[in-house]
Parts: sequence; structure tokens; C-alpha cells
Amino acid sequence: MGRKTNAVRLVEQRGVAYSLREYDLDIEEFSAATVAELIGMDPAAVFKTLVATGERNGACFAVVAADAELNLKLLARAAEERRMEMVAVKEVEPLTGYRRGGVTAIGARKSLAVFLDSSATEHRTIAVSAGAKGLQLVLAPNDYIALTTATVTPIQRR
Repeated sequence: MGRKTNAVRLVEQRGVAYSLREYDLDIEEFSAATVAELIGMDPAAVFKTLVATGERNGACFAVVAADAELNLKLLARAAEERRMEMVAVKEVEPLTGYRRGGVTAIGARKSLAVFLDSSATEHRTIAVSAGAKGLQLVLAPNDYIALTTATVTPIQRR
């Protein structure tokens, strides 16, 4: 597993324990639940990174479990916004430096607020995108929180 993304390089620079899981997936089939199956992890421990925006504070990352949906009302409350909406796919790469399927808050192009669903702390390890489609980074939730300065809050619904 020699693929090095900016996210992987940052994790290594910080001395964080991690492992990588690679998978082969056609974009038409792409979903976080499918990724969880392909890397052999519980979907509740595999987290997808979404990009949302509000009027007051702008764009942010919302990180929720593969088997859950982002609750925009809860995210708005956490982000101190009246309302939030998803960022258009075409705007994700300019904001983050990552393409759909490889978006991660670790080593993103711009420093955006990160809101991690509180369910992440229930797991010994979680998987998040490593910055490229087909590559997942597995690490302790507390390490992810430290790397991204994430706010841990309930933002998902199952």
C-alpha cells in the first residue's frame, strides 16, 4: 500500500498510528456503505466527509457514519447557522483540494470547521477517506479529532 496522499503524509508527520485500506470501486456504485463492506468494517465505524455551507460562517466539513444521513438542522445548530445546505459537487474540489469520493478534512486545501458526529467516539477505530477514491485511513477517533480540530456533536440521523 504505497499510495501517499496529502492526508497520509500529514498523519505520518504528526506521528499518528494508522493503517490504510484500499478498495476498488466503480464510481456508479459509490456509497459509504459499499466502501464499509469492501474494507471489512462496520458501516457505523466508516465515516463519510461531506461539505456543507451556511450564510454566516461559510463552508464546513460534516463527518457522519456510512449508515447514517447528515441532519442539516443539527449541523446548523452546531455551526451557529440559521440553515445549512450541501455544497455543489463542482465546488467541493476547489474548497477542499479533494475530489468526490476522496474528500477528507485531513490536509484539506482550506482550513474549514469540522463537525464530527458524536457516534465516532463509540469506536476504537474509525475509517475516513485518506484523500483519494479507493483509499481509507483507519485511526483512533481521538487522533482524528486532534488532526482536524473537529467539534464532536450529534449531526446525523440513522
